[in-house]
Amino acid sequence: MSSIQSTLKAAFIAGLGIPEDSDFGSLQYRGIEEWDSVAHMQLVAEIEDAFGIMLETEDVLGLNSFAAAEEIVVRYGATA
Repeated sequence: MSSIQSTLKAAFIAGLGIPEDSDFGSLQYRGIEEWDSVAHMQLVAEIEDAFGIMLETEDVLGLNSFAAAEEIVVRYGATA
């Protein structure tokens, strides 16, 4: 697991309140009870803080899975 993936995992755990042993590869927005619209905004804040970035609205809306989150932060040039 890369450092970006590790940092994202921590952001997902904090933002969504999910266990460390969750299947991050299969996480989808509204695919689990914890990932509702309110938790989505908490997740966005966690990701922005973790990577020191500010997501554009388009990216907030496109952040619908762990894989999408990784693509988004890489596009922003984020490093962990």
